[in-house]
Parts: sequence; structure tokens; C-alpha cells
Amino acid sequence: MKKLMILSAILMVFGITTACADNDKPIAVTQLPQKAQQFIKTHFSKEKVAFAKLERDFLETTYEVVFTNSTKLEFQKDGNWKEVDCKYSTVPTGIVPAQIAQYVTQNYPDTKIVKIDRDKRDYEVKLTNGLELTFDLKFNLIDIDD
Repeated sequence: MKKLMILSAILMVFGITTACADNDKPIAVTQLPQKAQQFIKTHFSKEKVAFAKLERDFLETTYEVVFTNSTKLEFQKDGNWKEVDCKYSTVPTGIVPAQIAQYVTQNYPDTKIVKIDRDKRDYEVKLTNGLELTFDLKFNLIDIDD
């Protein structure tokens, strides 16, 4: 009986979490936080926005902007960038921290950065050759994945 109660509780929590997640809402670019709007004007002023949306997950609110060239930006609730994914082009140099750009230039001179993702623990960078490099917050390389 005790196992049945525990299983029921777990399923109920899972159901509530699932119901709260995936709450996406289309928005206008002007509804993004000011930092996010400025980021777009600075680094992607020539690109045309396909859509923007507000994503509310269980514990997090983020914003996503997709351009007509398939470039995708993700912003945190405060407007700081979280992810820049330039599927068919390269990430603008002003976005990539200088230490990471220097490492990539020195060690992979024939590649470019097509995606950069940052969170509270690290930066993840994807290169045109398919390698994914992970740097800690002090820009030390901590992982290479192919």
C-alpha cells in the first residue's frame, strides 16, 4: 500500500509539472526585455525576425527569437543572452568572449563558431567542424565532444 501511495504521489507531481510546462506565448520583439532588444539591434540589426515567444517552464521564464535565416536566440528573464545558434552562419564576434575566441583561433584556425550557449556553470561552443567545446566561467577548456 505504501508503494502505491508513493507511486501515486510521484505521478501526480509529474502530471502537475507537465501541465505547467510548455506554456509558450507568441510576443512582439518590442515586448522583449530592453537588454534583449539592444542585443538584437547591436548584433542582428540586418536580420528579419520570423517570430518571438515567451516560454514559461516550471521554474524558468525565457524568451526565444528566431530569424528568417534560422538563427535562434534565447534570452533569460532579465534579457541577458543564454544561447545564440547561427545554424547556417557564424556567431558575431562581439558575442563570443575574447578568451574563447582566441582559443578557437589558435587551436582550430580553419573553423568558426556557429553556436554558443552559456549558463551558471559554463560556456558551450559548437564549431563548424562539429566539435563542441565546453569552457568554465574562467574560460578554461573543460571538455571536448565530437
